[in-house]
Amino acid sequence: MKHLLIISLLFLTTITFGQESESNLKWLTNLEEAEGLSKATSKPILMYFTGSDWCAPCIALKKDFFEAEAFAAKADDFVLVMIDYPRRMDVISEEQLAYNKKIVAKYNTNKSFPKVLVLNSKGKELGKLSGYSSYNTYQDTSYHLAFVEKYAGSN
Repeated sequence: MKHLLIISLLFLTTITFGQESESNLKWLTNLEEAEGLSKATSKPILMYFTGSDWCAPCIALKKDFFEAEAFAAKADDFVLVMIDYPRRMDVISEEQLAYNKKIVAKYNTNKSFPKVLVLNSKGKELGKLSGYSSYNTYQDTSYHLAFVEKYAGSN
């Protein structure tokens, strides 16, 4: 019984620390706030367009790349912004959805999901990357990592 308790506690600790690494990333949901933070910190903005409740490639990219240690190591070089475009109405507030639609209309006119943009502090696009196929690439996110590394520290 004692061994079972120790194993259970060890398992719960591992799960807790595993989830903690994801929560350390601070994703903003407001581009204007990100632009202000970008100016103050001289970091570029990394904006991620996702359909969190319907876009299978978005869900896969989040798991395969954005929740990976390789991205976490580079995340501090950016101001992170997530623009979600869900279909279900209970995912985000109506106000946030209206705001996100405005940002999509400006920066993602063809509604490509997932899409990653790097912007400077004034909102000027420095680079973009669209799409992801975990099936065709066997979960290889090296292209995404190279994209992030290219713009890390540029503003």
